[in-house]
Amino acid sequence: MKSTPVPARPTIQVLERMFALMEVLAARDDAVSLKEISEKTGLHPSTAHRILNDLLIGRFVDRPEPGSYRLGMRLLELGNLVKSRLDVREVALGPMRELHKLTQQPVNLSVRQGDEIVYVERAYSERSGMQVVRAIGGRAPLHLTSVGKLFLAADDPQRVRAYATRTGLAGHTRNSITRLPDFERELARTRQLGIARDNEELELGVRCMAAGIRDDQGRLVAGLSISAPADRLDEGWLPKLQATAEKISEALGYRSNAG
Repeated sequence: MKSTPVPARPTIQVLERMFALMEVLAARDDAVSLKEISEKTGLHPSTAHRILNDLLIGRFVDRPEPGSYRLGMRLLELGNLVKSRLDVREVALGPMRELHKLTQQPVNLSVRQGDEIVYVERAYSERSGMQVVRAIGGRAPLHLTSVGKLFLAADDPQRVRAYATRTGLAGHTRNSITRLPDFERELARTRQLGIARDNEELELGVRCMAAGIRDDQGRLVAGLSISAPADRLDEGWLPKLQATAEKISEALGYRSNAG
């Protein structure tokens, strides 16, 4: 079966008007008068009033005082329901596969658990040329991984120092950063650039680059990384990685401050 194209605008006029009314209410933190709503939507006051009253019945709109309206609690309830059903793995897997097609290298989704990164999803193929592939469920120290650096860069300096004390910043390879001043400079670069790297710090011969994934509250909830043989990591992949991480974040409800 062919899928039916989604029209650019509602085909039912009353729905189009309802969406316009709710957009006006969504643009303001406080209640909006019927007069202002009418002016901004171009709807006659009686028409706007009639639709708003129907939305009031469904609790999609509240009327804190006569003649003024704001978005209702039913939207919060529905939003929380949608949020509870969003699983970062489900949301991320499609975009991860697309990124893998572009790079032909493993694409990893990782989350933080305590002082470690846990790999929760991966898109890869046997043709990637990677001899070492960390299995889903595998763990690694935060300071030795690109995604782990993203999480530590989001922490305040006291938490970073506490992490260093707990773990001793133990290294795995000759490239591992094991001195706190050096690691603090690495985290400063990560904050400045908004991306992180693993330069053969976890495994010799393997380099990674990572970008963060944020939820609707702007919290860093996961990291997306590309792993590749050290001599084949392509800097041209970085914009694609960042765009993919942003796409996943937007699917989780994150909105940047642009505009």
